[in-house]
Amino acid sequence: MRVRVAITALGITAALLALPSCSTDTTGDQHKTPSVARTGKPSDGVRETAVLSSAALESRLLDRGDLGSGYLLKPERPAQHDDVTVIGCPTLSELGGDAATGGTLAFPRKAKADFAYGGSSSEISEELYSDSAKRLSDGVARIFGAMTGCPTYQVVAGGTPVDVASQKLPAPRALGDEQWSQLLTFTGGGQSTVVKQTAIRAGSLLLIVSGSPALVDRHLGKALAKATAAS
Repeated sequence: MRVRVAITALGITAALLALPSCSTDTTGDQHKTPSVARTGKPSDGVRETAVLSSAALESRLLDRGDLGSGYLLKPERPAQHDDVTVIGCPTLSELGGDAATGGTLAFPRKAKADFAYGGSSSEISEELYSDSAKRLSDGVARIFGAMTGCPTYQVVAGGTPVDVASQKLPAPRALGDEQWSQLLTFTGGGQSTVVKQTAIRAGSLLLIVSGSPALVDRHLGKALAKATAAS
């Protein structure tokens, strides 16, 4: 039995995509306890760069050649239209269903790629957005703040309940202008999946990498380097 629930923080795609009935994803074992940290703050002197088109963002996403062997590009999933209820986290519930499931951040210029690794349940997702630095910063901070303001809550999507635990993680301060990071544990059907999510704003570009914690740590730096190479 596989329980499929499209749940995302920040409306991003990494989530409880498949909970195996016979095993728990232990890619994130180095994070035994499921903790968002934000550094930097936009100001009048914030660094602005040119806003990029969706086509330009698409060309800056990591591909299989960047990731190395063993990665498969996953086809884009159709939009989810299940009724979504957030229980136990009023601030997140007020943001609407897309903040908890299935959508993307509400920036018009965006690009996304999802990869599976080694035929296992390990996955990694990359999203790029471009807008003014203030809009990017405010949008990410609002949702990260709502999620990590509720250490535990439940999401019911399409009638399937999933328990969520959120935990702030130290943000990678050396990367970009602002950073956010968190660890999420999704539990449903007696199984759990751990997802790490890290967001980096560099000027007018926002990078979000999420998925199995070890894969996020491995590829975050190269994702930011490629995304900002021509900035």
